[in-house]
Amino acid sequence: MQNKEQKVKATIMDGQAISRAITRISHEILERNKGADNIALIGIQRRGVPLSWRIKDKIKEIEGSDVKIGELDITFYRDDLSLLNAHPVLNGTKIDFTIDDVTIVLVDDVIYTGRTVRAAIDALFDLGRPRSVQLAVLVDRGLRELPIRPDFVGKNVPTSRSERICVNLTEVDNTEVVTINE
Repeated sequence: MQNKEQKVKATIMDGQAISRAITRISHEILERNKGADNIALIGIQRRGVPLSWRIKDKIKEIEGSDVKIGELDITFYRDDLSLLNAHPVLNGTKIDFTIDDVTIVLVDDVIYTGRTVRAAIDALFDLGRPRSVQLAVLVDRGLRELPIRPDFVGKNVPTSRSERICVNLTEVDNTEVVTINE
C-alpha cells in the first residue's frame, strides 16, 4: 500500500494492464513447462499470494488444470530482519502438499535487489527439494544485488534507488494500480 508521505510520480499499470500481465505470465508458465503437470504456485506473502491465485485461476481457464498453490512467509529468512520492526508481522506459510520433485513457481509482486527471492528459496528448501524453482513477478524494477533473474515478468520498469514501486491489489488494498513513487 502506498505510504502517505510518498508522492506518486507515475502510474505504470492499471487494473486492465495487471490483468493482461497475469494472462501473459500464465501462458508463459504453461509454455515453458509444457502444460500444468507437476507444477505448483507458491505466493510470497503478502502481495505474491493474491497474484498466485490469479495465475492459478487463469491457468485453469486456459488449460483446464487445477495446479497446487501455497503461501510462503519469509519473515524469519530475511537478512534484514534486525532492521525491521521489533515485532514483525507474520502472515504464515500454508503449503499443504509435498514440494519434493515438483516444479515450483514462486510468485511475487516486485523484484528489486533479489534478497526476498533468496530468502524464499532458503525457506522452500527447508520444506523439501523441488525439481526446479522458477520465478514470476508482476514488476521487475532492476537494480539487483544478487544474481537472480525472474523467469516470467509482467512489466520491466527501470527505476532509481530513490524511487519505489507500489503495487496495490484489490485483495489487499481495495484498489488495483501500480505506481512509481518518490
